Amino acid sequence: MSDELEVLEEWAGALLAKLEPGERRKLLGQVARDLRRNQQRRIAAQKAPDGRAYAPRKRPRGGLRGKRGRIRSQMFVKLRTARWMRTEVDAAGVAVGFVGRVARIARAHQLGRGVGGSDLPRRRLLGLEGEDRKVALDSILRLLEI
Repeated sequence: MSDELEVLEEWAGALLAKLEPGERRKLLGQVARDLRRNQQRRIAAQKAPDGRAYAPRKRPRGGLRGKRGRIRSQMFVKLRTARWMRTEVDAAGVAVGFVGRVARIARAHQLGRGVGGSDLPRRRLLGLEGEDRKVALDSILRLLEI
């Protein structure tokens, strides 16, 4: 399966190189959105790019209920929204990442280092594994209607 994906990647790369810059940008924009959607689903499922579950967070002293009585049990609910998880498309390719102050929070969890060097469990938010590569290639094929 891995060899098939690599052959398909080479083929899609050559096909993308033949497209006009405007068409390529439009196609890569859709690929970036599909990748972001896939990353958002994976983060919502509390899974790392390799499929392992995130390390559970520490329980707060007051329990899981906040001031308003709402139960918050999932991590990164707002972080995975399109407002903070952005896509970027240029001639070199596509990028999916975090912007603003939340980028610092995401980086701390991605690397497993908190503010001031404190230890956090490593929770990889972004990564490109086989499933993401498959999503990108499926997106390209769907948009080219092949």
